[in-house]
Parts: sequence; structure tokens; C-alpha cells
Amino acid sequence: MTQASSYNLADLFEQVAHAVPDRSAVISGEATLSYRELEARADALAALLARRGIRRGDTVGLLLYNGAEYLATFFAACKLGALPVNINYRYVGAELAYVFDNARLSALVYAPALASTVEALLPDFPAIQVALCCDAALEAELAAPHEPAPRDGRNDDDLMLLYTGGTTGAPKGVMWTHKALFFGALGGGDMYRKSGQPVTSPQELAAIAQAGTPLRFMPVAPMMHGAAMWATLVSLFAGHTVVTTTQTGFDAMHVLDTMAQQQVNITAIVGDAMAMPIRDALEANPGRWDLSAVYVFGSGGAPFARHLQDDIKRHMPNAHMGNGYGTSEGGVIGQGPRPDGEGLMTLQLGPELAVLTPTGSSHVVPGETGILARAGHVPCGYWGDERKTAETFIQLDGVRYALLGDAARLEADGSTITLLGRGSQCINTGGEKVFPEEVEDVLRRHPDVTDVLVVGIPDPRWGQKVTAVVSLRRAASAGDEALLREHCRDLLAGYKLPKHVVVVPEVARSVAGKADYRWARQTAESTLKNGENS
Repeated sequence: MTQASSYNLADLFEQVAHAVPDRSAVISGEATLSYRELEARADALAALLARRGIRRGDTVGLLLYNGAEYLATFFAACKLGALPVNINYRYVGAELAYVFDNARLSALVYAPALASTVEALLPDFPAIQVALCCDAALEAELAAPHEPAPRDGRNDDDLMLLYTGGTTGAPKGVMWTHKALFFGALGGGDMYRKSGQPVTSPQELAAIAQAGTPLRFMPVAPMMHGAAMWATLVSLFAGHTVVTTTQTGFDAMHVLDTMAQQQVNITAIVGDAMAMPIRDALEANPGRWDLSAVYVFGSGGAPFARHLQDDIKRHMPNAHMGNGYGTSEGGVIGQGPRPDGEGLMTLQLGPELAVLTPTGSSHVVPGETGILARAGHVPCGYWGDERKTAETFIQLDGVRYALLGDAARLEADGSTITLLGRGSQCINTGGEKVFPEEVEDVLRRHPDVTDVLVVGIPDPRWGQKVTAVVSLRRAASAGDEALLREHCRDLLAGYKLPKHVVVVPEVARSVAGKADYRWARQTAESTLKNGENS
């Protein structure tokens, strides 16, 4: 067995693959790959990329759907010390061109369904020296005899890129070293053991995988979304089996069918946008699915409302409902209860968590509100953007912090943190601050609301007015604005009530369920300008 000498993610995966070679690593529909087979595919692809000239420090784009192809390509890039780059498969030509250029791609691996879009762009990007479509020709090439992939130089500081954003500006690549990601976002080998003791050497993963229960994990969101990929890597490094759906779009019925058929134990979604249709499907089809095998039904990357957790729990009696919090720039921060009053989550101050002033110049005092920050294992910065890196990753009292962009209050006890919401989306109305997530959570409790985003629209008197963009289960009616405002009245202070409610057929979100506040603001402004609001 080849012993890993570093926390390079390919080295870590090899540890697990050698420890449990015959265990199923990936199941997608009728196709199953063992750990041995997934490792062999990654090695063959790495060898092919190396023969085509891909070297350490090059960037390798992953324009792929969930499944073995995505994971093998990710690990193949890591094997070479190249940087895997996640690319949103919903992007159109101009958006893809931006990422191709911004990431300075040297190689691209893409799904056959995306070939026409990709191949129309390739002539404009001669720097992409290797472009591989996951078709029959590539399968034949990977099956041919080959020299093992080179492994020289793998180390803790090898980089990967996580492209994030795009809903409030152009996507940006967050640079993580493999070791920082392993400990800052993947639990350091202790996410499921909960021993409080991350591994002290890469070799320990082999014993953990061998001793652990071979659970089945299913990421509902696309792996090109950070939260889903991180959760997938956590399961692979624990020796679990990753189950993926065979559909590229989100379909709650298909998700539940797959969970029941494959007896999935752990499921990860992204917030209420996925939880609500899953809840609705369960309510509309009582007893259809045997979900007794589900032990954890968790969410990361977006808030997961308490009432939805309670509703889903009734159909998954053995499941723990998890509401995790993490960011692309901060990794996985943890879980916490929702406070009784204002706020989204309660966290505990610790050696890695702090609440800083908005500029990061000092710590806030108890009772003050600032920006949540994390120290310890955090990214290097943003790819090719020194200015943004300097703004987000700061030094304070000799400690390097990542400013996470979420407003938070350090409570009077000096040890409790109340997470309030995205500071960049905070609405200032008449001098009062309103966090959209709090209003959204209340509106989602109304039985007619299927989804909602809340934004601030310019107002000459108040500065901004709280405006809700909602989709409903039924046709809109003239009284909807008054009805929904009344629903909010008993749960929110008067200044937080939506001044306007704009009804749309569907609330726009990313494929991973992420809120598109830019779209919501444009939609609200356009509708109100034309006098079409409900």
C-alpha cells in the first residue's frame, strides 16, 4: 500500500481506497463503482491529463453533473497538483466564457449534454490545451493500459479553487489549500466520529474507514456547489457510499424515490428552497416512501426553517434534522439552535470564531453587532484578486481572519453569538435594520407561500422599503398583499413588515437553491414601477 505523506486530497482518498477497496464508493442509478474502481478511474484520468501536458499549478475545469465522473476528475486534478475548478453547468455561453478566462483554464472536462455549448467556445480559448468530453471515446482511452499518474510533489499546500457568487456580482474563485480545506471544511476526519479529535496524520483515515459503519450519503444539491461537494468528500473520507440521482434538475419526488430505493442514511440539502418541496411531497404522499433508514437530514449553505424541520421529521422518525452553517470563505462553522427572538442561529464564541467591527479593525464588545469572522484553517484568498483578498482576509492582533460577510451580535454574556444574516443584503428602513432572512422565514410559514426572497427597494422617505417577492400555491388575488402582511404582523415588528408584496410564478434561484437577490430586486423594482404589484 502506498502511504500518503501529505493532506493532498488525492493522497487522502487513496488511503481510504486502499483500506476499503471493495466497498461501494458511488452509486448512480444502475451504475456502481467500488473504491478501487473510482481510484483507478481517477488515476487513469490523471495519467491522461499528464500525457497531454497538464502540470502542477494548472487549472482543470469540471463542467459535470453529480456522479463518478465528477469525483474522478476532481481527484485526478489533485493527483497532479493541478487546481480543480467547479463550474456551474447551468451557465450559458457568456457566463462560461467568464469562468474559463478568469480561472485561466488549462484543461476542461465536460458532460456530453453540454458539448455543443462548450465546443462553440473552445476556439476562443487556446489556453485550454486539453478538453475532454465524457463520452465513449474517453472511456476507451481510460480503459487502455497506461503508466500510473505521477505523484511527485503532492503536498499540504496544493490548491483547489471554489468558484462562488454570481448572484450579487461576478463569480470569484476562493483559493483553499488542501490541508486547510480538510480541517476547515471537512471536519479533519472527525465529522461523523464526533470525538473532538481530528486526525493527526493522513494515515489515520484508513483505520477510520475500516472501523466505521458503511453508511450511504446522498447530496441533493450539485457537487459543483461547495456545501454539497464538501459533504460528499466528508463521506468518502469516512468510507461511506455516495448515492447520486440520475436527474440533473431538482425533483423532490425523484429525490425521495432514490432515498427510499437506496436506503440512504444521510441526506444533504441546501435550505428551504429544497426543504419545502420535499416537505410538500411527503405531505401529499403519506406512507409512499420507507425512510426509516435516514439518520441525518441536514442542510448547509442556506437557512433551514424550524417548522420545515418539524414537518419533515414526522415522515423520517429516526432522522436528526441538521441545520449547518458554513461559507465558501470560512468553511464549515458548525450547527446551533435558532434563537427565540431575532436571528437565524446561535453560535458559541471560541478560539476560531469572533465578531469584528465591519472593517475588521477591532473586536466588538458584548451587546454590539458586527461581522462574523473565522480564524484558523481559512483560504489563501481570491484567485487573481489581491484587492478583494485584502478586504476579506485580514490580520488583527497577529491573527489572520476571514470576514464571512454575515452580520452577527455578540450577546451580553460575552460568549454567545447570534447570527443575523447577510450583512450585504441588510435593509435600512428609516434607520432600522432588517435582515431579509428573518422576514423570509416568517412568510414561508404561510400555507400559500412556496418560496420568497425579501429585498430593500429605494424609497425617498425611508431610504429603503422592505419588499417581498413571493410565489404562491394558487393563482394570485387582489388581497394577497394585505393577507401576507397580516400574517407577518403578529411575528415581526412593524418596521419589518413588507411594504409591498410582488407575486411571481416562480422565485429564481441557482441550481443549488441559492438566493438570487439581484434578480429579486430587479423584479420588484420593475413590477412596482409598472404598477403591477399585488
